Amino acid sequence: MPVDHKPPTAAIETAHREHSLPLDDTTDFDNADRGFIAALSPCVVKADDGRVVWDNDAYSFLGGQAPTSVHPSLWRQSTLAAKQGLYEVVPGIYQVRGLDLSNISFIEGDTGVIVIDPLVSTEVAAAALGLYRTHRGGDRRVVAVIYTHSHVDHFGGVLGVTSQADVDAGKVAVLAPEGFTEHAVQENVYAGPAMTRRATYMYGTLLARGPQEQVGCGLGQTPSTGEVAIIAPTVSIKATGEKHTIDGVEIEFQMAPGTEAPAEMHFYVPRFRALCMAENATHNLHNLLTLRGALVRDPNAWAGYLTEAIDIFAGRADVVFASHHWPTWGHDQIVEYLSLQRDLYAYLHDQTLRLLNQGYTGVEIAEMFQLPPALERAWHTRGYYGSVSHNVKAVYQRYMGWFDGNPARLWPHPPEALAPRYVEALGGMDRVVELASAAFDSGDFRWAATLLDHAMFTDSDHATARELYADTLEQLGYGAENATWRNFFMCGAAELRDGNMGTAAQATSPALLSQLTPEQIFDGIAIRVNGPRSWDLDITVDITFADLATNYRLTLRNGVLVHRKVSADPATATATVKLDTKFRLLLAASGDLSSPGLQVSGDQTALQSLLGALDEPDPNFNIVTP
Repeated sequence: MPVDHKPPTAAIETAHREHSLPLDDTTDFDNADRGFIAALSPCVVKADDGRVVWDNDAYSFLGGQAPTSVHPSLWRQSTLAAKQGLYEVVPGIYQVRGLDLSNISFIEGDTGVIVIDPLVSTEVAAAALGLYRTHRGGDRRVVAVIYTHSHVDHFGGVLGVTSQADVDAGKVAVLAPEGFTEHAVQENVYAGPAMTRRATYMYGTLLARGPQEQVGCGLGQTPSTGEVAIIAPTVSIKATGEKHTIDGVEIEFQMAPGTEAPAEMHFYVPRFRALCMAENATHNLHNLLTLRGALVRDPNAWAGYLTEAIDIFAGRADVVFASHHWPTWGHDQIVEYLSLQRDLYAYLHDQTLRLLNQGYTGVEIAEMFQLPPALERAWHTRGYYGSVSHNVKAVYQRYMGWFDGNPARLWPHPPEALAPRYVEALGGMDRVVELASAAFDSGDFRWAATLLDHAMFTDSDHATARELYADTLEQLGYGAENATWRNFFMCGAAELRDGNMGTAAQATSPALLSQLTPEQIFDGIAIRVNGPRSWDLDITVDITFADLATNYRLTLRNGVLVHRKVSADPATATATVKLDTKFRLLLAASGDLSSPGLQVSGDQTALQSLLGALDEPDPNFNIVTP
């Protein structure tokens, strides 16, 4: 993609010089380097077809003093997150960091190795396991895999460390928190296409790596883009205090549902006096509502589970490690670290509630919100991934919804209707561009972006407005301490300059789809029904799955697809569809009706009419333009 970067303006350079950050504090660098054994060289991982799915060497520009095009705090965080290789956490526990957005960890048992969170994709997980075996001995077989929670960067690479056959044969156990599979597949199906498109902006996946484009995403560098898979758990962890012994290693679990993920858990390993906090205590402020889109998370519960972890485990732990970033060693340091993380989420929750009960809206609270000095000073509470601004708005949304109570904002025009009205009121496109240019020159990039957003939704082909809008978003990116904000700004600028870049990855994979329950498949079909196009349809279809020996009745009326499990009674159905597997239904929904594993009796057109009512998601919809 061609680029036309502008340099940082004086306003951005001045802001970066005037920070009061303790950049001489090297504790995190010491901890990030502690236990280093070996790096992967070159740190480039390819798929079987030669496609590069991971390239950490692309971040070799990081280090030293920050350029003026990157916030100095974000530059520091990205430098730390880009460190890669095999590290010893304590003798017997090892991590590979810098081979994906997340970490993969290895706990050595009596004879084998337990794998914790096998990254996003098969290829990088296999490379990480290979690096571990090269330096810790290749004779240790994988005896178990633990998924700490239900996000893809913690299970998607499972086929790189084990196989479905070994799990089926009982050679490898797979442990996960209760509800894991349901949440893992649901998030990637229901709103998957929209989330994936926005994730391309959030992670800056398609941006070039460099000081004027993508420098990371705060939590790590970016997700890998290889094969995503899943193996369903064989052991479901259901209760805090539950203990399991794997290959001689006792592991004690703590449930933490509804925190960073709907299904999440922490665990403690007494043999190594080590506590794993999954993704609930990392070296940044996390998201309460991720910019790619998700359900709003519960900061009150999050803080509560951190308090519980301190009470249960901190007195027994010599090290705390997580699914991202680097560990923290020492009792006092662990308690301080977990306590500040706890206070961070509790303060965001409590103070947002205090202010909303005084009548302030989410936007107003976000502008006036300030963290306590101790939380402002700590590097690991800074907003590299989540931000105070959008997390405060998430808390407001969780309790109050999207409406702020002002009746003038109850029924506003949508952007394409609102923008021309604003542009006309301001004196036309040339006047809007003139005002935006003046705002740009004064360093008021937020106001310039607002004006130019209206300009784009009035006339997206206006070359001067489009160019100025790209330049404005770029400056906002240069100034952002939050990596995901930077990536959003930079992706917007790139698409204004060069057109829609598309989506970096698919929302789902065959392995994920294979784990859908019939009910989830039907839900996924229901949200694709084009309501207006199917208002007058009245269809009843029975679906029978041979592999499950179950029958479901689908009814499509008033644009609503309803499913229920019933006993087979074809006489009351318009058509009966027999499928050899539930996966065959996914093929049918995609338009493949020629499969020998699909039989239709009764009204032959009923299934086609139902499927004809479905819309295909748009994986590449516009974001920054109409």
